[in-house]
Amino acid sequence: LGDFEHTGTRELTAEDYVYQIKRLAHPRLHSPILGLMSNYIVGMREYAQSLKQVAEQSEARGAFLDLRRYPLSGVELVDRYTYRIRILGKYPQFVYWLAMPFFAPVPWEADFFYSQPGMAEKNITLDWYPVGTGPYMLTVNDPNRKMVLERNPNYQGERYPSEGEPGDREAGLLADAGKPLPFIDKVVFSLEKESIPYWNKFLQGYYDASGIASDIFDQAVQFTSGGEITLTEEMRRRGIQLQTSVATSVFYMGFNMLDPVVGGLDERSRKLRQAISIAFDVEEFISIFLNGRGIPAQGPIPPGIFGYREGPEAINPYVYDWVDGRPQRKSLEEAKRLLAEAGYPNGRDARTGQPLILHFDTTARGPGDKPRLDWLAKQFQKLDIQLVIRATDYNRFQDKVRNGAVQVFFYGWNADYPDPENFFFLLNGAEGAVKTGGNGPNYANYDNPEFNRLFDRMKNMDNGPERQALIDRMLEIVRRDAPWMWFFYPKDYTLHHGWVYNRKPNQMANNGLKYQRIDPQLREVKRREWNRPVLWPLVLMAGLLVASVLPALAVYRRRNRSTARSTAAQAATGVGGTRA
Repeated sequence: LGDFEHTGTRELTAEDYVYQIKRLAHPRLHSPILGLMSNYIVGMREYAQSLKQVAEQSEARGAFLDLRRYPLSGVELVDRYTYRIRILGKYPQFVYWLAMPFFAPVPWEADFFYSQPGMAEKNITLDWYPVGTGPYMLTVNDPNRKMVLERNPNYQGERYPSEGEPGDREAGLLADAGKPLPFIDKVVFSLEKESIPYWNKFLQGYYDASGIASDIFDQAVQFTSGGEITLTEEMRRRGIQLQTSVATSVFYMGFNMLDPVVGGLDERSRKLRQAISIAFDVEEFISIFLNGRGIPAQGPIPPGIFGYREGPEAINPYVYDWVDGRPQRKSLEEAKRLLAEAGYPNGRDARTGQPLILHFDTTARGPGDKPRLDWLAKQFQKLDIQLVIRATDYNRFQDKVRNGAVQVFFYGWNADYPDPENFFFLLNGAEGAVKTGGNGPNYANYDNPEFNRLFDRMKNMDNGPERQALIDRMLEIVRRDAPWMWFFYPKDYTLHHGWVYNRKPNQMANNGLKYQRIDPQLREVKRREWNRPVLWPLVLMAGLLVASVLPALAVYRRRNRSTARSTAAQAATGVGGTRA
């Protein structure tokens, strides 16, 4: 872009938001949320169809498709700073979508500029050279090496918040209340291809924050005798701080409810799935393979989402008991009892005597995956169930899941927005993968009419006691039916140096950088302290060099003295010489 003579900026207006909403229906952009938004924004479906026809004519003429010329009935420009969106029915979650990048304002001038012939061939595109109004500008974009954000000189008007969650003030997170944002002038992201060099640079103070890889986990944190996580002595000595947060995600082992063995809503299949859920030692998995970075899941809703409960009400009573103030997994004997009641005593079909064999589909195929797969098979062996691992590539795995050609599988979900609807819809019968031709996210193909009816009532309700009551009932249904083996909610650990302020993990938002503050003077002092030149190896090498040279020098001097004495003797006796 530096080759262009003219640059500039202008004020953000409501029309820029309206223009972007129209771009969701642009036939050349293939927006991933067009289908969803067509169900809610008035006129969006018809608008997309009409734009498709207009685009075909525009391409024939080589003309730019100026969306300002084509009104969208459900989006109205009220005045320079106000616009209005009309939606079909009630959809409280719509405000979350408005906060996502899909609805970020785009000026028509940028759309026109990047659509000019030859721009894409020169890699001059909106996704490579973004245009926006945020606190930072992307000034270096080299994803294979380095990306740099610099303060936007036109950003103004936003200040650090003066209110927060309980405990924020005590943690010092409100000390900068009222100050203009952002605090940091320049942010550099560097690509490190190896974890060890990255970790060493963090310890040397050249990176301000770091995650914790598995191979350096014990160097960074440790568990107390009470099972609590804490930093190691070395980390505390350096003033490094640890922050943990439970991700708004859930991992689960799904049972294909259309399968004749593990599927169905009858009592036999329910007890089979419940027995497997009890025998599956999630706590052990988290300890061995995740370094403790996870919480056993009790249902589809993770902590922090409305509907999640604490204490005895939070546990899955079909898998856990509440003992001494904490959940305790039911005994293996209980799992075997359920398995026998399901018709498989000691892992064999009571009618045929044949062993129960289940098939597990996965994309894990490398040598590093073998310990996990072995551990998985061991969990089924507790019930004398034989597990057949069917490993394949990701595309083939996706096809099998969407077509219902699996029996047991692992999957996970990261929330789009912090609402229980965004988790429960994964179990809604109308979203079944097979029923929707592979388009639905309900890969377990779970379809319970009572759950579906409650979901339809709950999904667009405002948070409150009535919604909580519906969620409690829905949780009871899915826990009993066990279409998933509730696996775990991942827990994120991050480290940062003492010169970094206002860091607070947030799994839903990506705009936390503008709140952070750095003390560059303290960082420079610590860098010098931690990276002082180590001179003793040079002194040692110099000493070794001197020690190795001295004997040679002594030999050389003795040889010279011996030669000098021989020459003097010859001169005195005349031997070896001539006399004049």
